[in-house]
Amino acid sequence: MPKEIIAFIGGGNMAASLIAGLIADGHNSQGLIVSDPDEAKLDALVARFGVRTTGDNVEALRSADLVVLCVKPQVAGQVCRELSPAVEQPKPLFVSVMAGIREQSIQEWLGEGTPLVRAMPNTPAMIQSGAIVLHATPETSPSQRDRAETVLRAGGLTRWVDQEELMDAVTAISGSGPAYFFLLMEVLEQVGAELGLEPENARLLTIQTALGAARMAMESDDSPRELRERVTSPGGTTERALEVLESGGIRALVSRAVSAARDRSEELSRMLTASR
Repeated sequence: MPKEIIAFIGGGNMAASLIAGLIADGHNSQGLIVSDPDEAKLDALVARFGVRTTGDNVEALRSADLVVLCVKPQVAGQVCRELSPAVEQPKPLFVSVMAGIREQSIQEWLGEGTPLVRAMPNTPAMIQSGAIVLHATPETSPSQRDRAETVLRAGGLTRWVDQEELMDAVTAISGSGPAYFFLLMEVLEQVGAELGLEPENARLLTIQTALGAARMAMESDDSPRELRERVTSPGGTTERALEVLESGGIRALVSRAVSAARDRSEELSRMLTASR
């Protein structure tokens, strides 16, 4: 881990999760500085991680080689404009984890030519098990891309896309995706209890099955389809259950749901851009 100073503008859950991962990877806690107007939040970060803190965003920026923007999208313009006069040459690398805020808007606020990587994490990044997708602006050098990926990898798996527009599809698949799996787990747990299992047993069996299936998919060279076929014995219980799901149109339903999430992501981005 490079011995650079990383500033987090905003000290919420995503900042805390990345800080936890960076420290676990060997980054010195004194090389991390967090700015936030909430003193209680800053005190909690100091107690947990031993990081440096400040209530002044500009002070945090001036100390940093790399700046992670972790504020709520609704205040993104205000915060970036506040930082803009303090962005000096050579400009530091900015990494944005602000949902829905386009790169063009961030660069307009911070100043043209600002190196920028936009990232879309999901909630499992809070336990360093996230799926995080990144896109870099043309001003961002290969070494800066590597630095950004090193920071974001603290939250989990990282992947790159070559078009920013694909971030809306990413939002629909991995950003919203945990909720899809939570819904299926919720239903399985409920049905298990209705079939007579103790609620705690239904819950633990559901969670462990989901975890085991995910690990098999991650660690296997086979596709999910091949894994599914392998556990589906002809004439057996799994085949009967899958026939019901297929006859109910599960593939078309999931496709419509994910497309709706993608469309909503595009709408929200346009709304945030219009309100800036």
